[in-house]
Amino acid sequence: MDDSPTLDALDRRLLAALQLDGRAPWGLIARVVGASESTVQRRFNALRNRGAARVIGVVDVLRCGLGVPVLVRISCRPGTAGEVVARLAARPEARFVAMVAGSVDVVAEFVVRTHRDLAQVLVHDLPGADLVTDTETLTVMRTFTSAHDWDTGLLDQEAADLLRPTPVRPFEDQVWERPPDRLDDLELAILATLGEDGRMPVREIAAQVNSSESTVARRIDSMVARGCLRFRTLVEPTLLGFAVEFMLWLDVEPAQLDAAGRRLAEDPGTKYLSATAGRFNLCAQVSLRHFADLYRFTTDVVGALPGVRRADTTLQLDTLKRAWLPTASHLSAESVTERSSR
Repeated sequence: MDDSPTLDALDRRLLAALQLDGRAPWGLIARVVGASESTVQRRFNALRNRGAARVIGVVDVLRCGLGVPVLVRISCRPGTAGEVVARLAARPEARFVAMVAGSVDVVAEFVVRTHRDLAQVLVHDLPGADLVTDTETLTVMRTFTSAHDWDTGLLDQEAADLLRPTPVRPFEDQVWERPPDRLDDLELAILATLGEDGRMPVREIAAQVNSSESTVARRIDSMVARGCLRFRTLVEPTLLGFAVEFMLWLDVEPAQLDAAGRRLAEDPGTKYLSATAGRFNLCAQVSLRHFADLYRFTTDVVGALPGVRRADTTLQLDTLKRAWLPTASHLSAESVTERSSR
């Protein structure tokens, strides 16, 4: 596998389009990036086979009652962060794992069945517990924006409007109105298939889940409309020209939490933002083009947010896992070869 693939302008526009809608028709993608349909398909297949990009279906675990996301900040004994982060990434409950620089050494996101199961993960099953000196747990209360909502800005607004799906109201705003959506066996099977390949044709999905094409198409449309299913393009930000990625932890006055969250979610650098229960009540993941932009972001963006009492930044040094999957640099050559032959 080529660990440092080179992308040209067309590759980046293609991935920017897929970032806006990972399952958009190839014809629409070709139109917005200014290339032929055969060219964009060929380009994407090449990037996927090299392990540089991948489209997957992702499920909203809160909306579907499948789990509770929890962010964990971990401090390690000197020189052991690499071992700890590798062990954490191997855990099936870990959806995101990164080695960071700053006030802690590792950041991970776990999805547990209930809050009570967190004790089992962090107390009894924490990998490398003998190497850990401290942990801090922040339970996600509300998600303002997620990585699949992020607009890289590499396409113009007209293209973004054509591709961007209709926003779905956050489930956390509806918890008093209705219970979580319960997915049936067929929907779970469809989700599992799309979790491997988000652009798999309906006819192939139908064959795998032993259902008709029309039924599968209706179920996919229903899950998207209900907010249960979204499509995410996995590509490292550096390949798209974003040299700096970091986690931002904010302590905001409770009365200003919603206003600060909505404003920060609108900044183009914000990939992910949630309100959390803990010492920090806003957590963001941010991508910037240059290291020098970090100062401007701190002064102009964070500094303008209402009610901020404390801000902490941890720079991502090595991200091992996103959306439950190893990142491109941590995929084995064998796994890439196997995927390329499918």
